[in-house]
Order: sequence, then C-alpha cells, then structure tokens
Amino acid sequence: MADCCNQPGLVSIETAKALLLDAIKAVDDSETIPLAMAVGRILAEDVKSAVNLPPCNNSAMDGYALRMADAQTDGRLEIIGKSFAGAPFKGKLWPGTCVRIMTGAAMPADADTVVMQENVDSDGHSIRIRCDINQGDHVRRRGEDVIEGTVLAQAREQIAVPHIALLAAAGVGEVTVKRRPQIALFSTGDELRQPGEPLGNGDIYDSNRVALRAALEALDLQILDLGILPDNKAAITKALGQAAHAADAIITSGGVSVGEADYTREVMEEMGEIDLWKVAMKPGKPFAFGNIRGVPFFGLPGNPVSALVTFHQLVMPALMAMKGAEWSPPANLPAKLLSPLKKKPGRTDFQRGIFRNDTSGALVVEAVGAQGSHILSGLAAANCFVVLEQEQGSVGVGETATVVPFCRSFGAW
Repeated sequence: MADCCNQPGLVSIETAKALLLDAIKAVDDSETIPLAMAVGRILAEDVKSAVNLPPCNNSAMDGYALRMADAQTDGRLEIIGKSFAGAPFKGKLWPGTCVRIMTGAAMPADADTVVMQENVDSDGHSIRIRCDINQGDHVRRRGEDVIEGTVLAQAREQIAVPHIALLAAAGVGEVTVKRRPQIALFSTGDELRQPGEPLGNGDIYDSNRVALRAALEALDLQILDLGILPDNKAAITKALGQAAHAADAIITSGGVSVGEADYTREVMEEMGEIDLWKVAMKPGKPFAFGNIRGVPFFGLPGNPVSALVTFHQLVMPALMAMKGAEWSPPANLPAKLLSPLKKKPGRTDFQRGIFRNDTSGALVVEAVGAQGSHILSGLAAANCFVVLEQEQGSVGVGETATVVPFCRSFGAW
C-alpha cells in the first residue's frame, strides 16, 4: 500500500537538496579577526606558514644530547652543559662530551642524537650509556612537521580547534574570514507561547524557534529573532519585509501547510517567489523554499520533529554554503536492524534511532520511541536517522538499513 501523503508534485529530497544548493550564494564580505576568536569561522583566503615547524632541531625527551660517533665508544661522556627550552646550550660539543637536555630544548651544534635519561648511569659529571641507541634517536627535526611556505589551512575551510593550534604554532595571530550570515527567524501560530509563560486552553510552547535558534548558533550564524507571530497576514507581511531588508536568509516554522490560517505561503507568493513546496520526505513534507525580495526563504513545517528534520536535511547544507564552506554530508553507514520499521512507499523516511556496535563490533541500530512528527522525546533520545528510501517498504529485524549519524551542530557526536 502506498503512502497516503504521497501526492502528485512532491519533489524528491535529492532534487530538493540540489535545488537549494544551486540557489544559495556565499556571502562576499570578509573580516580580519584574532585567531583565538576564529573557531567555526570560514577562511576567506589561504593561510601559509612563515616559519618551519619545529623552527630548529630539538629534543623529544629529557636526556642527554651527544654525537653518535662518541656513543660508540666504551668510555664515559663528560657533561659540559645544559640545554633547556628557551635557554639553549651555546657552546660546542667536543669528542667525548655530551649536554644535559630537556624536552623541547634546542639541540646543541654538532649533536645528532638524544639518549633518554633512563638509559644512562650518571654521576652528575659524566654518563655511561646502558643500551644500544641509533643515530637521530629522540630528535625532532627542523621543518619535519611544516616547511616554511606550506599552506596550513585553505580558503573555504571551517576553522576547528586543531587549526587554531597549528596556526598559533606557526605564529599566525589573525585570520581573514567570511562574514557570518545573518538569519532572520520567527514562528507563526496563535497557539504558541514562549517557554516559561503560562499556557491557556489549547496553547502550546514554541519549541521550534528555540531549537532552531540553538541550531543556528551551533552553526556560528548571526540571528535576527523576530519572535512569535500570530496567524495574521498583515503581521506576517510586515515581518517578512523587515527580514528581507536586514537578513541574508529567512527561516520560519509553521504556516506553509494548506490550512485556512496558514498565511506564510500566501504572503510568499505576493512578496517573492516559491521555487519549492512539498518534498517527498517523512517527516517534513510541507517544506517551502523560495525568496522574499531576493532573500532566500526557508519555510519549515510546524510539527516540531518535522521542523528539525527538514532543518538538518535541507536547510543546514544550504546555510553552510551561504557561509562559504564546502559542504560535506554526514557518512551513510550500513547497520543491522534490531527492531522492525514500518514504511509505505512514496516518501523518503527519516526514522529516529540509536546506533552502536554490538559485542562482535558490528554496527546495529534500533528505532527509538514513537515516530510521529510531534514526538520530540524519541528525537531527543536518538543519535541518528535511519533512512528508508523513497520507494522502499517496511524492513524487518536482521535486515540492513542506512544510518546517518546526527552531525555536531545537531547536538550529537
């Protein structure tokens, strides 16, 4: 039996993604900011190293720096000095001598090997080596990590904490990054109340806008929060006009279905263009995309799970492209089902699940909670989507299904 919500004119999710990514343009503006503030930002230009890393030969261990030729003798080696990080030994090694050296300290001239302090007998004035060693042991070579002029991070790359460490080690204090796009956000519905307010008869809390704002902040985007709007055409028209003037993109939840009070789509048609309406996905069919006076518009469903699924699958890749980043979709992983999943052909289904490795190391997954588009508890307990393809039917225990782990900005890793 086919999905009763599989109506003519539904756009496949693959087509919808391609349409959005093709329509979205990256912001052009850039700014220079301190490196320490750059986590999550998108580089506007390549960053090259002006130094070698390490900048000089240095010791990887606490021990003694020496010439390998001297280590091959049976006698003791005289300790003629010390080399500390930041206070190197400035003299010269002569035959039969060595230098006490600490981790990270510069190697003395002519020294080519370090012997660990645990492998010598020392009387404070000389040492005797107690094991076989090889030339070059425990020496970090100049430029072995990075050679001067190497590109450390590329334009369009999103800066993560390891990038910060690498760039700082190379002496980079500032980076030029893309401006953060500003996203206008509001919810529509006479029944919506702000969390913390008392509920009247028939009221519900506005979870969508709060959750979407958190998701936008996780993507390091600027947010213009226009709050909760009533089901009123004039109010929605005013808010969309304000958003189109001030923002790089607009996101709403609710009002894109076919109810008598769903005005968002009607206003969109009057103020802009609708390029996409209704996607062959579950949950999330009533998803709209277009523009308001040239500004990209994403109309998310009102049901809370639907809103978050469409954000994860459709909006987030588009916003990353707007930031100027190269979009890398999450990995699709095959997993064995531990619970049966019901489905009717017609729409791609994103069921909520928990995946893990079983005792043999194999990847397994099971559904979590009820799968209704209003059931947030299951989504909160999940760590992945179990994706069932558009024309696929129900699947049973032991069959293989595709698992898509939640990405970091969605709150799980």
